[in-house]
Amino acid sequence: MKTRLEKDSLGTKTVPADVYYGVETARAIENYPISGLRFHPAFIGALAVIKKSCALANMRLKRLDGKRGRAIVRACDEIMEGKLKDQFITDVLQSGAGVSAHMNANEVITNRALELMGKKKGDYEFLHSHDHVNMGQSTNDVIPTAIRLGALSLVAEFKLSSQALEKAFAGKAAEFKAVVKAGRTHMQDAAPITLGQEFSGYARQLEKARERILALSENLRELGIGGSAVGTGLNTTLEYRKQVIRFLREQSGLPVKSAKNLFEVMQSDADMAGLSGGLRNYALVLIQISNDLRLLSSGPKTGFAEIVLPARQPGSSIMPGKVNPVMAEVTAQVAFQVLGNDQAIAFAVNGGQLELNVMRPVIAHNLMQSLEILKNLCRVLRLYCIEGITADKGRCLHYAETSYGIAAALNPYIGYSKGAECVKESVKSGKTLRQVVLDKGYLGAQELDRILSPSNLTRPKIK
Repeated sequence: MKTRLEKDSLGTKTVPADVYYGVETARAIENYPISGLRFHPAFIGALAVIKKSCALANMRLKRLDGKRGRAIVRACDEIMEGKLKDQFITDVLQSGAGVSAHMNANEVITNRALELMGKKKGDYEFLHSHDHVNMGQSTNDVIPTAIRLGALSLVAEFKLSSQALEKAFAGKAAEFKAVVKAGRTHMQDAAPITLGQEFSGYARQLEKARERILALSENLRELGIGGSAVGTGLNTTLEYRKQVIRFLREQSGLPVKSAKNLFEVMQSDADMAGLSGGLRNYALVLIQISNDLRLLSSGPKTGFAEIVLPARQPGSSIMPGKVNPVMAEVTAQVAFQVLGNDQAIAFAVNGGQLELNVMRPVIAHNLMQSLEILKNLCRVLRLYCIEGITADKGRCLHYAETSYGIAAALNPYIGYSKGAECVKESVKSGKTLRQVVLDKGYLGAQELDRILSPSNLTRPKIK
């Protein structure tokens, strides 16, 4: 394999001749063969957007000449288009603050820009990863800005996917609005409810959880770019910061702004922890819903079997014909992963000291993974499960009519104590609750029909 010799402050090192990364990335490859995991494409794309915006700002301020600047911009454009992604190879578990990921980006952009100008890779006398591509920047303001931009872009994608899932649940709520079934509290018989009412609750839970996520993501619009090493803006100007933010808005399409306090966004990643907390809450909602879907579809002969989930794959290697609620199962597993990611983010947010949080690679990876898997989960859960759910109306009605939960409706007519007495006798004798009430002469048949009508029990009286 052909190689080229590169030099950094620690000495010289060989790298493959055909790669776009350089010596500092090569050291990271050697130092951190940890997980095999790579940063999310949204993070890589955000780095390219930042580098392009900084180059445009430096050209505008006459700090970077047009030839070098335009080559940097073109290289960044290619990365933003998804090219050169095989060159971003640093492990997500790496040096503090994300120095290795940052230098990986600087080196790839530098060598591609050199190539675009007709130069050889590694010709750093003409274009340098530190002096030109990283002009006016530091890992300490670039990496947190990339996390914020990448997360915001993924939040926008998640919003669309989650809204479609809510719509699917709301559609089922409308479809099942007349399907009366037994309610259950403490996993015991309770007053009747409609399947549509049950599904409307799921839709609203998801809606509120999404709204919380969007509200929490607003804090990520404050960027620390221009703060340089410790938030003071060393080696930059106020006009540079202004121009970078302007170009970032144009290039990302996001309404970002400079942080009110650059020291705060450099010291703290509490904004990321807040967003992760919103994702955690969304995951908790998904866990409850997935558990309910599995209960409601359990059986089909020995469980509730009130709803039928779409069959997606054979469910057993030994039991013929078995079909499992696989989409509900994967929903819970995705949610568990998000809970774990949130815990890792919480520890990482607590891992900074003084002017910098050095644990940002963990935050970047886990936050963006959570957004990605939740976005994808919402889509497949909607397509392969929710939209295809059907109801067993007969079974639902049977449970509603035989549930002891309907005894609550007798309270205004015969009182709680007599109602409890009738329920106990029904359990002991095997007679229906209705028959026991008739036998005791508490109420007449016609009045009981009206009082115990399951459909009447699923809505309040007008007066």
